[in-house]
Amino acid sequence: MKLFRFLLGFSPGTFALSVTFGLISGAANIGMLVYISRALTQNRRTSTSVLWLYLGLCALMPVTRFVSEMVLNYLSQNAIFELRMKLSRQILEAPLKHLEKIGSPRLYATLTDDIISIASALMFLPVIFINATVVVGCLLYLGWLSFNVLSVLLCFMVVGVISYQTLLLRSIRYQRRSREDMDVLFKHYRSMTDGNKELKIHQGRREAFVTQLLETTAKRLRKLNLSATALFTAAASWGQALFFILIGVVLFAVPIFDDLSTPVMITCTIVILYLMTPLSVTLNLLPSLTKANVALKKVELLGLSLDTQKKNDAPPVAGSALLESNNGWKRLELVNVTHTYHREQEDESFTLGPIDLEFRPGELVFITGGNGSGKTTLLKLITALYLPESGEIRLDGKTISPQNVDTFRGQFSVVFSDFHLFETILGIDKPELDAKALHYLKQLHLENKVRYQDGNFSTTELSQGQRKRLALLTAYLEDRSIYIFDEWAADQDPHFKQIFYYELLPALKARGKTVLVITHDDRYFRIADRLIKLENGKLIRSTDAMATPVMVGMPA
Repeated sequence: MKLFRFLLGFSPGTFALSVTFGLISGAANIGMLVYISRALTQNRRTSTSVLWLYLGLCALMPVTRFVSEMVLNYLSQNAIFELRMKLSRQILEAPLKHLEKIGSPRLYATLTDDIISIASALMFLPVIFINATVVVGCLLYLGWLSFNVLSVLLCFMVVGVISYQTLLLRSIRYQRRSREDMDVLFKHYRSMTDGNKELKIHQGRREAFVTQLLETTAKRLRKLNLSATALFTAAASWGQALFFILIGVVLFAVPIFDDLSTPVMITCTIVILYLMTPLSVTLNLLPSLTKANVALKKVELLGLSLDTQKKNDAPPVAGSALLESNNGWKRLELVNVTHTYHREQEDESFTLGPIDLEFRPGELVFITGGNGSGKTTLLKLITALYLPESGEIRLDGKTISPQNVDTFRGQFSVVFSDFHLFETILGIDKPELDAKALHYLKQLHLENKVRYQDGNFSTTELSQGQRKRLALLTAYLEDRSIYIFDEWAADQDPHFKQIFYYELLPALKARGKTVLVITHDDRYFRIADRLIKLENGKLIRSTDAMATPVMVGMPA
């Protein structure tokens, strides 16, 4: 079973220690059963030594069970922790294009539902080991009492296991289909939260979303889960019925061909009744184990998928080796760069490029073009979030590769149109950081909306325009050499839009920063040093922006 191999691979010694204590606890259970059955079937008085031995077993059983469960729980929690961190690091190291192909719903489902299923099942493993030990011990004790009774019991167990496994395999198929539908349900949940405003404002769309997508998937998931549970319940009920049939056979059929004494008959019946609980517990926990196995397989498949796309294991190139001097870079080039991807709801692929561009420190460059022309994809190529399928990205003549891409990306501060705003300033350790943050809050007119203290913003629940200003503040604090803004001004009011174009961008340029801006605001094109225009993935113009007509002049 994958779950056992998972724990064994993590720490074989700790796993073996837990199993050992579980076996001791199970053996103590059997010892107590032997003394109880003897006390019930013997007429003579129990000796003091036997009483003390029984009390010793009473003390040994809970202690060993506690040790077994705590050791295995410790191992399980560490294993889950390592699995979570490994998967998170794989996601962070995997290429952006591959993550976009996998999709957020599948990633969320794996990080939440699958990991929780595995963690829950691991919590049950100590109970399964202890009860399995009790089952084996009961069988051995029953065989010592009467081989014929043991043979009958084993025949019933074979029938029970085969019938149970038949139902179990069918249930597992339902669980696998249920797990696939869980990905779809997570996708609908995300649509419901991200598109809440659009759903609220359009009643027809809202009702169609609920009835055609959300309700349909939820009903299918409910049906699959009910089918899986019904099969497990039927298997458990059938197993319980087999036990009572077995007791009837032992009491009424076995004496026909085996002259058992009354004490042995009583003891055999007690053992079978005692066997019912640990065997039922073990069988009832199997659904959790099978669900965890399905989840672990999904996690492994996702991990393998991420590993195949992970960058090479060669050591990264240090920053001093990538840059020509300690004074920073001099020239950033895209040489014959292309990138191909499939657009949604279209059969044909879209190719950006070939693109040949060059950027210098202290440039202010505007990038424009229609929707779907490839502007955002171009930015992802410039920042090496997408590595080109052909052509090269070069910094001071050195080709950007998986070995030095992290150092290269360290030159950029980016605010994408679909940016994420963190409530905490992460990864920035610079002197007077708090003072600078407070200064930028005032400069961006956010001092009355947001408080900053000890690296944390008091809130990010702001309008989209204000959230973009807060993202810009973070970019200011990073203080990197290249700034990129993807439609940053689209959500700003007219007053702050002028501040952005006439004050903030020129100020960054004056500090020697290279600034690339995706924009449709042609009235401000004149302030740029250069205008790059894309159309259907092709670079159709890269010109001096001063030659571009201006609708409204700069304010005095």
